Amino acid sequence: MSGAALTNLLIGVVVLVFVVTRQLSVRRLRENYRLMIILAIVGVVEFVNFLDGHPHNDSRIVAAVVGSLVLAAVLGAVRAPTVRVWRGQDGQLLRQGTWLTAVLWLVAFAAHLGYDYLVAGHVTGKNGGDVGNATIVLYLVVSLTVQRYIMLARAARQDAAGQIPASEPKIPMT
Repeated sequence: MSGAALTNLLIGVVVLVFVVTRQLSVRRLRENYRLMIILAIVGVVEFVNFLDGHPHNDSRIVAAVVGSLVLAAVLGAVRAPTVRVWRGQDGQLLRQGTWLTAVLWLVAFAAHLGYDYLVAGHVTGKNGGDVGNATIVLYLVVSLTVQRYIMLARAARQDAAGQIPASEPKIPMT
């Protein structure tokens, strides 16, 4: 594994650890997507660096990226219901992931790298990195953005119906 590929993978793992840690703590559910925009910029820079000197019309790269981002969106949608959402005493929306949320994040990370290997396993960039490592941050951003969007939509529906919990809901773990 080249230095650039290792760097991309390491950035992805650091972002994953950051995201999972934040998902498991009680945090405000914000409508602000600033962090996702910042991470998307980092992800685009990583992917552009991968494409530098590589044929841009390689169908394996296109299939790997498009399929992976669709997979990210689907897994974000699957993960969203595992996150508890409630209104705190100060009226703010709060959220906290469960152990299932954390497991699904790990599954999502593994699914991205596995899908990339199956579709474009031996396509490497000029720097030696592969597509999966170069797009891991983009994958995480898409997955997190879809998850947040669905959680906000759920909270809005519950709020409109007067059904949003006023304290941390307990989700049965059966």
